[in-house]
Parts: sequence; C-alpha cells; structure tokens
Amino acid sequence: MEQIAAALGDGARWRIVELLAERPRSVGELAELTGLRQPQTTKHLQTLARVGLVTVFPLGQRRVYAVEAAPLKELENRLGALVATITANEGERDVLARYRSAIDAETAVADRDRWADGRAFSFDRALSAPRDVVWRHWTEPELLASWWAPPSMTVTDCVIEPWTGGRAVLDYRDAEGRYRSAGKVHAAKELEHLEFDLSVLDAKGETFFTGHYDLRFTETPGGTRLRLDLRITETTVEAVPFIAGIETGWGQVLDNLAARLIQEKD
Repeated sequence: MEQIAAALGDGARWRIVELLAERPRSVGELAELTGLRQPQTTKHLQTLARVGLVTVFPLGQRRVYAVEAAPLKELENRLGALVATITANEGERDVLARYRSAIDAETAVADRDRWADGRAFSFDRALSAPRDVVWRHWTEPELLASWWAPPSMTVTDCVIEPWTGGRAVLDYRDAEGRYRSAGKVHAAKELEHLEFDLSVLDAKGETFFTGHYDLRFTETPGGTRLRLDLRITETTVEAVPFIAGIETGWGQVLDNLAARLIQEKD
C-alpha cells in the first residue's frame, strides 16, 4: 500500500493514471498528452507497473498500457477507513482548538504571579456505580491510576490516602516529559467526603500552582453523584498552560472515570 501511495505521489504519474482511466493508451500517446519525453514516460510507466497499477500489452512494435482498478480500490478502502476514523474523532481536534484558545486567553491576563489565585471550578457527575465502588476508585492507587490522566498521558505514581494528613500524589508522563504534583489530605470521611490539595511542581520542585480539591460522594438511586469543587492558589505566570487546561482536563478524566465504572459493571 505504501508503494502504491508513493507511486501516485508524483504528479506526472498521477496524470498518466488519469489518462489510462479513460482507456488504454500507448507510450507515445501518453508522452504527447502529458508533455513528457518518451523515455521519461516509459520510466514512469515502469514504476506504476512495478506496484501493480498498470499492465503492459505488447502489440507488435507498440506497447499499450492499461490501468488496474484493484490496487486503487484497495487504496480507496484504506483512505475511506482513515477518513471515517478522522470523522469519528473530530472531537479530539475540537478539544485541542479550545485548549489553544484558552492558553491565548490566559496568557493575555497572566501579567504577574498570583494572577489567578482564588479562581474556582466545579464538576458534577452522575456515576452508574455504588458509592463504595466510586470511593475505591479515588482511594485505591491501582484503581486511581486506571483513569486519572488525560489521553496520551501515562500515570507513573498516584495516591490519595483517605485520612487527615495522608499523602496526595499524582505523577504522570507523556512523550514530552514528566509532570509531578504533591500535597496532602486535609479531611476524609469514608464514602462521603475527601478534601486535599495538590501542588503542580516544576523540575526543581518549585510550585507552578496549588489546587485545593473538595469531593462529595452522594448515594443516589442510580448510583453515585460526585461533586468536585476546585480552587487554585499560588499561581505563577508559568502556570498558564496548566490553568488553561483545567476545565478540559478534568472533564476528560471524569469521562475516563465514568467509562471505567461502566466497563467494570459490564
């Protein structure tokens, strides 16, 4: 398939295939119609023949070429599948565009440290799992790691110890580098409430910003209502990309949690 795509990547060869799609033609006719010299035309036809796109018919002193539809049909199917995948995942591009716009907007106002202190975010989700199951997905490291990262990120360490003074840690990485957050738990009531902070750290351990998280777990007839309130402090100018991604990022990871719970239920 790669050879076929490469062969068609040349403009002259593409034109030759277009002409052969109308009817079989001789080398001389193709050279005349494309404006190429006959030796050039012959070399292009040989390339197309090697990948199965054309067949040659020696007719006495003449050599007539015809196009083969099967390889093009295979290419069409592969391209169709590719287009379908792109269409099905257009939302990912939309997320990227929104994130880019958010970075631009935050950059315009981040003119000093503490620029976003006190900003608050809230997330409310109805989850189709019992409250004890949702609680375990927040407090058991292996379960927490199964959902607590946006797409393309891999969790390398995470823990929320469900008692006052317990550790809160989130480390993850992608192809570009490692991202670290650390803090502690300030309040915990089993199955009902978690309150903790996480400071996003740079490579030297300096704080980009600190997030203060308040989670409420409420039992409902269909499962569990999760309420997450987040307030940020200690914001630095360098925190712009992180602050810009909070809304989208937490939306994605909570989607991960919801999907994980449905998958385990099934």
